[in-house]
Amino acid sequence: MSDLRIQQPDGDAALKDWQHVHNIIIPTHLLSLDEVRERARRHHLEVAYLGDVLVGCSTVRPPTHDALTATVIARVLPTHRGQGFGDKLWACGLNRARELGAKVIETVVLSSNEDGLRFAQNHGFVETERYLLPGDTIPWIDLRLA
Repeated sequence: MSDLRIQQPDGDAALKDWQHVHNIIIPTHLLSLDEVRERARRHHLEVAYLGDVLVGCSTVRPPTHDALTATVIARVLPTHRGQGFGDKLWACGLNRARELGAKVIETVVLSSNEDGLRFAQNHGFVETERYLLPGDTIPWIDLRLA
């Protein structure tokens, strides 16, 4: 794991890598490259590589002026799970959220992602809400760090 490199996307190639991980893990909400570019302007995105191999990505939705709540999402491709990469992505995202002034940390997981839900619960998150977005058939789960 010493070769794990986590970085902000610095161009379209890295944004496409972030998009790839997102779209594999969230197949119910595929994002175009333009949508990823827009997210990169609003959120703090990172991609993770083991050497030159893409292993995951993360998103930090910064706290708003109204609330001191940030959302931290770590995603690891299925073939790279269970090797500690999620822990590293999560720690980087949590640090970033706190640097941005977050006092409350939340995450969101697609309910069909059992590994992601287990990861969140193992890191101290508790479920706060389960809901369907318009047109979806698989619920989303909001969780808050206890």
